[in-house]
Amino acid sequence: MSLDISAEEFQHLAERIARLAADHLLRLDGSPIQPDVTGARLVELLGGEAPQRGCGARVVDLLRGVVEGSRVQNGRFLGYVMGSGEPAGAAADLLASVLNQNLTAWRSAPAGVTVERTVVSWLAEAIGCGAFSGSLTGGGSSANLMGLAMAREARAPANERGGAAGVVYASEQAHMSIGKAVALLGLGRENLRLLSTDASFRMRAGDLEAAIARDRAAGLTPIAVVASAGTVATGAIDPLAAIADIAERERLWLHVDGAYGALAAMVVPEAFQGLARADSISLDAHKWLYQAVDCGCLLFKDRQAAHRTFSHTGDYTRSFTDDPVEGFAFFEESLELSRRFRALRLWTSIHYHGMEAFREALRRDLSHARALGDRVRGEPALELLAPIELSAVCFRHRFPEAADARNMALLAAVNRRGRVYLSNATIRGAFALRACFVNHRTTSADVHAVVEEVLAAAREST
Repeated sequence: MSLDISAEEFQHLAERIARLAADHLLRLDGSPIQPDVTGARLVELLGGEAPQRGCGARVVDLLRGVVEGSRVQNGRFLGYVMGSGEPAGAAADLLASVLNQNLTAWRSAPAGVTVERTVVSWLAEAIGCGAFSGSLTGGGSSANLMGLAMAREARAPANERGGAAGVVYASEQAHMSIGKAVALLGLGRENLRLLSTDASFRMRAGDLEAAIARDRAAGLTPIAVVASAGTVATGAIDPLAAIADIAERERLWLHVDGAYGALAAMVVPEAFQGLARADSISLDAHKWLYQAVDCGCLLFKDRQAAHRTFSHTGDYTRSFTDDPVEGFAFFEESLELSRRFRALRLWTSIHYHGMEAFREALRRDLSHARALGDRVRGEPALELLAPIELSAVCFRHRFPEAADARNMALLAAVNRRGRVYLSNATIRGAFALRACFVNHRTTSADVHAVVEEVLAAAREST
């Protein structure tokens, strides 16, 4: 029995899968977001022992079960910071898998490496950091780990002798991946200073200066500061220019975690003054460029710093040319050796729609967030819990008692109803409902549906 199939069989299979995907898109808006299925039922349908004999093209019938058990990302899916899966780019993923290019270096994937380097340059230019290089990653967590690895090697080298030591600074609103990164890098979470934030949930530059001074006085070695360009809970943007001044004066590596928000610099660059002064920046095209997971990115200013951190080449990967294009190797600047062709979907998507279409979608998301904020302010039963700086809106119902518990139950009820999907956040100790607009399908009617569903679910609970 051969694993190969003919070109005709492949075309037939691909067409059936494409029809299945197209049917899903046709039903998207009218479908409940939460699948009506239990964990036990999904295990029964999709689990079990590996089949010893294949079913051929009938596997498409099994794929229907995968579709039916998946959450629907229509315009009212506003949970988490998760892109909406732009279809033109998604279609290109099929070709990427068939080509099966391993983007280690130009010689192993000439077209693929060229596409990725092009896409990275587009992203850097789009956010006002045209001099930066970089690579695509699995997501912001990987990019943050790599950015802090570069910081450690630049300020407290440990690759050769080990013994990493150094202090990293971030705000209390920093993403969980920052704590993971300092642990994995051997710096230790006890050496991560999570600084309190102001009323708008932004790092205080004065507190950063004071913390650095205290640590230096204690004989410790400050090495890096992580500034947030869009915190995951509220979308707050730290004062990047002021932090860059401090980092420069104190000789700290400045990493900007822009996984959620940095791409908004495409349309509101004034909110990101100082971004180009960073040493490294993470961002996620699978968030606010609407791409399918996974499509993150790490940008960095100094390619030599990346080489010092990640270059460790075996003889079997040695390049035999000094040509700046044909001799290029991602594995000399990245944590990964084997790397999938992530860039094709984004390259295809941008060519299909054009960058202006993405900027317009970003503007709509920002507008939707402001519109929801206005609706919440206009409803006596609801209250905003945080300023709206980007596209995250944190609010809740004004229950007279047991507000946290009742809002927690309210969130579950809203999502169970299936018309809209929200996530949650903790804001100054209070449980919040959270809508995050990073969805190219969202309309003004969908924004109104959020308030309608929250109020309807609240009435049903009384």
